[in-house]
Amino acid sequence: NDLKLFLENPEKDAAEVKNIFTSRYSFTDSTTFLLLNPTRQKIISELYRLRKIVGPNDNLLIFYAGHGIWDKDAKQGYWWAKDASRDDPSTWLSNSDLREQIRGIKSAHTLLISDACFSGGIFRTRGGEDLMNASKDIQVLYKMPSRRAITSGTLTVVPDNSVFLEYFLKRLRENQAPFISSQQLFDSFRSAVINNSNVVPQDGVIAETGDEGGDFIFILKAR
Repeated sequence: NDLKLFLENPEKDAAEVKNIFTSRYSFTDSTTFLLLNPTRQKIISELYRLRKIVGPNDNLLIFYAGHGIWDKDAKQGYWWAKDASRDDPSTWLSNSDLREQIRGIKSAHTLLISDACFSGGIFRTRGGEDLMNASKDIQVLYKMPSRRAITSGTLTVVPDNSVFLEYFLKRLRENQAPFISSQQLFDSFRSAVINNSNVVPQDGVIAETGDEGGDFIFILKAR
């Protein structure tokens, strides 16, 4: 392992994200999987496992916090997992690999949230029964398949103490709307991140993965 790649906060951040999803929103402990400090192989294996168990009536959210890098010559972004070596690209997890795995997961909606340096490289282009009670615009978004991402930045370095994650979690805690799309959620904290950091978060479609214009809907648990 490359000790220079060590980050202090991602494990804590991932656990906090899981906690708020399962306590306030329609995520369950039994279907929420936490990979702490995984290797590249473990991430790929888990995505492949999801291809076997996620079906067209399911929704999938993938959260990643950690290192990333942009290879300007290859025009490719990468995640650096636990076993990454900065001098050996065979140990890096490319955006192309991620897109292939996401394309193979036949969910109704897949949302990737990435809090990592150079995470904007995932974009090639910018861009339940309870839902019967949602507004028409939410229902329309839910009917159409989606493959979207929210990232903490463009092709830039982001800090370990993440302003992006701070405001992302703040909005999730404060939200009182029973249904909120990922784009609405993003719009609610984007300006706060820009105003309090040098980071410009991104939201858009993951190209060539099966998106048809829908969106991932966060459903608040009934109190």
